Amino acid sequence: MTDKSSPASLSPTELEAYFALIEVSSLVRHTVEEQLRNAGGLSYVQFQLLATLGDSPDGSRRMTELADGVVYSRSGLTYQVGLLEKAGLVVRSPSADDDRGVTVTLTAGGRDVLARVFPGHIDGLRQLLFEPLTSEDVDSLARVLTIVRDHMRSNPPRSAKPRRKGAAPRPASGDA
Repeated sequence: MTDKSSPASLSPTELEAYFALIEVSSLVRHTVEEQLRNAGGLSYVQFQLLATLGDSPDGSRRMTELADGVVYSRSGLTYQVGLLEKAGLVVRSPSADDDRGVTVTLTAGGRDVLARVFPGHIDGLRQLLFEPLTSEDVDSLARVLTIVRDHMRSNPPRSAKPRRKGAAPRPASGDA
């Protein structure tokens, strides 16, 4: 039986790995956000949304799929998509599969912004993250981070949990 009064601790190596991950994540995110802002006037989340749409064969995704993929609250996503729509980078339309759903589609203007920001984005990542690593290091990093990501996705935060198909509708406020 463990003593509940004293918190569990991390080993020195676990602590070192955790702090390195946090610092690397912060440094990469800061550099990426600055490059995206300068090259395309985009926030990090807006870039994630445009890039996700750009990876889709038809340039479209349902709003719920976007929220699940970028781990962002549905209300925050609605706001960010609204900003992108006002800028002419995406359009929203009713989902063909579900009248209640909304589909977001990348516009030609959105593709142009992606084409403008991607070269600097890739250069920044290469210089900051991958330059000091061998190809074997990159393989190991990808393998380890994929394991951790998949573990975290197995019990994701609400914003990242896919909605169940055919789930019963939520009760309206006050109906609980």
